[in-house]
Parts: sequence; structure tokens; C-alpha cells
Amino acid sequence: MKKFDNIKVGDTAEVRHTITAEDITKFVELTGDDNKLHVDKEFAGKTAFKKPVVHGMLGASFISTVIGTKLPGDGALWFAQNLEFLLPVRVGDTITVKAKVIKKLEHHNIVEIQTDIINQNKQKVTAGVAKVKIIEPVSPEPDTKKTKPKKTALVVGGTGGIGRAVCMQLAGDGFDVIVHYNSNKELAEQLKKQIEKLGQKSMTVKTDITDASQVKDTVGQIIRKFGGISLLVNCATVKIANVKVESLDWQDIQGHMDINIKGIFNLVKNIIPVMEKEKYGHIINIVSQYIEGTPPANLLPYITAKSALQGFSKALAVETAPKGIRVNMVSPGMTDTELISDIPEKIRMVNAAKTPLRRLAKPEDVAKVIGFLASDGSDFLTGETIRINGGQIML
Repeated sequence: MKKFDNIKVGDTAEVRHTITAEDITKFVELTGDDNKLHVDKEFAGKTAFKKPVVHGMLGASFISTVIGTKLPGDGALWFAQNLEFLLPVRVGDTITVKAKVIKKLEHHNIVEIQTDIINQNKQKVTAGVAKVKIIEPVSPEPDTKKTKPKKTALVVGGTGGIGRAVCMQLAGDGFDVIVHYNSNKELAEQLKKQIEKLGQKSMTVKTDITDASQVKDTVGQIIRKFGGISLLVNCATVKIANVKVESLDWQDIQGHMDINIKGIFNLVKNIIPVMEKEKYGHIINIVSQYIEGTPPANLLPYITAKSALQGFSKALAVETAPKGIRVNMVSPGMTDTELISDIPEKIRMVNAAKTPLRRLAKPEDVAKVIGFLASDGSDFLTGETIRINGGQIML
């Protein structure tokens, strides 16, 4: 939370949300306000509005979000608000709630905050002023003996083949697990339930890791719920396409670079300061056996991005080591997941036959090694790559 003395006139914060039909349904269930102007297309069509209008207080409820979580945050007692609803909001609109401190009442620890809601067309749909009292602790928290932070893991790409196995491995190892997904919400929720059955806390987060603002908001949500992040496991990847260089466009390469480099950059920019406060943390990236030795043909975008990720990880390991943060990698061989579903069976069989252990890697093989790197047993490892390839490459 921000202390009253640290809040300045002119300080700003904002939250953004896209209104969905599900939001309307939940609001009606919670409040009982089923006014046909909000829920009945036929009724609304006969009015001047022509189609349903989102409840004004649904949008205004996000004022509570920006006040309670960002400005001023924890300890905010929101006790007064005036509102003027200027334009209708519809399902599908993206609203941005903007808060700005316009006045401070020093003797009462009260701030006045301008609260405006803007739609995606940059139109102001709601305007108002909030009054908020800052409730600060009456005494500092007692000193406690410094220990390693609580085991909390963010698994990026948690619904992928390897990601799912990693989530379950870490939950079994005593981690609370945040399951990141991009599109498969149903599977993410299933994983959350399985993790909770093991006695660990969990939550799901849908985030485009190439969007810096989304990553910042997601990390903020995690910190509010779990208090910290002690482990980041990056399982994010994109489909591997077998394409000759003459058929490639730059965007084919850019797509891999965005996920493998831009995505992890956005993540560590927000997570390293959290780990640095605890002087402890683990970051684990997944690279590939294909960047070891002579790579196979026609995989230029994938191999380029994974090679860049390896260099990124080593450079990051050197920089973060004095802060107590370890950065390591796992390098799997061909692993039996959906990612290789388009690879012909013959090629998979040949690959297995070339492996001294005579099989492809399983997601659980990779997850177990990540479990080790996430444990205290790896505290003296950083910048290391552990190869999980059944003996195909021995260095």
C-alpha cells in the first residue's frame, strides 16, 4: 500500500477491462437487477438505445478495483463517490478506468481522486470524484527471522504438454502454482482443481506475454494473492513448422522471437524486482536439443529463437546471481507432446531409435528435472543447461 505521505497530487493509475456477456450475467445474479434494458435485446431494440446497455454500476465497480489495488491500494477506505453517466457502454466495449489524485486533506489522511471511465473510442462514458481515507497500520510489523520465501511458482504455458506436467510436479513438491494460459481456459481450470486436490493453492491467469502492460497487471494480481513469486518456469512456445528458408517471411521468425525473447523479457522485468526483495528466486527456461551440435534442416525460426533464448538466459544468470536469483535451462530432445503431432510417425520412430535409451522423452521426464532445478538442491547452479535427451548428446 502507499502511505499517505507518499501520495502526491497528480499521481495516476488505471485499469482496463473488456465487458463480456458473462459479466452481465454475473452482475444480474449478484444484484438481481435484470432490467430488460440490460438483458433483453428485443426490448432494448424498441428503445432509443437500440440494443442492451451495460449496467452503469458494473462499469463503475472497476473504480473500486483501481482504488483498492493501485491508487492508493491496500488500506484504502473508499467512503464517498459522485458519478455522472455520460454515454452508454455495450458488451464488447473496452473500458479504461483512470484515477488521478486531485486533492489531499492532510489532517484526516483523505485524498480526493478524479475517476473517469473512457471507452475504446477515447470517449468519456462516466465521470466522478471519489473520497478515500488511507488506513495505515497502527504499529510496524514485528521483525521475523529471515527465511526463504514461500514456494510460489508461475508456470508460463502451463496448459501445454510439458507445462501441464510441470504444474503437477511442482504442486507435488509443495509449490503453490499459478497456471498461465493463452487460450485453453477449460484445461487451465482443470489443472487448478487438480493442484488444489494436492493441498496447494492455485490460480489461473490469461495473459499475452508479448504485451508488457498485460504482464505487469498479471504479476500485480499474483503478488496481491500470493505475496510473491519464488519460481518462474517458462514453457511458452509456438508450433514448430518445417519450412524451407525460401518460403519464409520475416514474420515467421518474428513470431518465434516474440514468444521466446520478448515474452520472457516482459516477465523478468516485472518478476526480478519481486525476487530481488527476497534475495532468492529461480528462473527456468526451456530451450532445445536442436540448438546443440548440427541442427535439423527447415526449422530456422524455431532454432534461431531458442538459440537467442539460451544466450538471453546466460546473460541474465550473470546479472542476477549477486541478487540471489538463479537462471537455468533444460534442453529436451524430441518430447512426446502435441507440439510434435504433425511430425510423421516414421521420423519419431527413427529419433527414438537413435536415442541410447530407445524412446522419446515424456513430459514427466522434463518436469522432474525442472523440479530439481526449482529445489534447494540446485541453489549452487546458475547459467546451466541440463540436457534431457536419453543420451543422444553427451558433453
